[in-house]
Amino acid sequence: MAVEDGVWIMKGLKWNDPYRIRTWQELINWINEVGFLPLFSNGVEGFSAEEHVSPDYWWTGIREEDPWEWREIIAAGHQVAYGKFFDQKAGFISLEWLPFFANYRRNGYDFDSRYEDGLASRREKKIMDMLTRRDEDGDVTFPDDQILSTELKKKAGFGKGGEKNYPGIITGLQMQTYLVITDFHRRENKRGEEYGMPVSVLLPPEAVWGYEHVTGAYNESPRESYDRIISRIKEKFPDAQDADIIKMIGKRP
Repeated sequence: MAVEDGVWIMKGLKWNDPYRIRTWQELINWINEVGFLPLFSNGVEGFSAEEHVSPDYWWTGIREEDPWEWREIIAAGHQVAYGKFFDQKAGFISLEWLPFFANYRRNGYDFDSRYEDGLASRREKKIMDMLTRRDEDGDVTFPDDQILSTELKKKAGFGKGGEKNYPGIITGLQMQTYLVITDFHRRENKRGEEYGMPVSVLLPPEAVWGYEHVTGAYNESPRESYDRIISRIKEKFPDAQDADIIKMIGKRP
């Protein structure tokens, strides 16, 4: 997105452009080809879903054409990971590249180890405790029921009279890849009727793709994983400036 004369302008390709991404399935293919992709345009030209779709159908609610609707379909399909991964903004990571992001962003720490070493906050732990369980053997398991983000906020003790900065904590946990958005649902009133905008469902990626896959790059240093990610962007977008890349991905550990 860009601002021109105080108006938000969506970037993208013309409707009849042969290179335009036309379906959410084609977008998944593009994500897998690149490896990871922000949803919206940024300082790296071409490095976004926005720049490869039509600018005319955002927020129309037409599920077959609206990229904003596609993100819901893609999140629920679990063929790639979706969440706030890039400069605290939304984007996608292919399953091939997810382990490298997890290794780099977590700096080699599972969440419990991070908390025990004093590197995670109490508020972060309150949220993670709602989304993980310990079985009789002490192994981590995950709840069977999906919890809407709005309910997670209440159950973790955030909101009026409780903990503060729920959106910031949730975004930070996604940036560190401890949480991903796995679905969207609308809330229900007491009569069971749906209302309002769709609300995200959050889970640790291990709950979706398994511990072994998500931590599959723990055998290399976080710096090695970071360098892989940076090299991939430079390979796919050779004109990208280092400062713009670092803004989207983060600093070298």
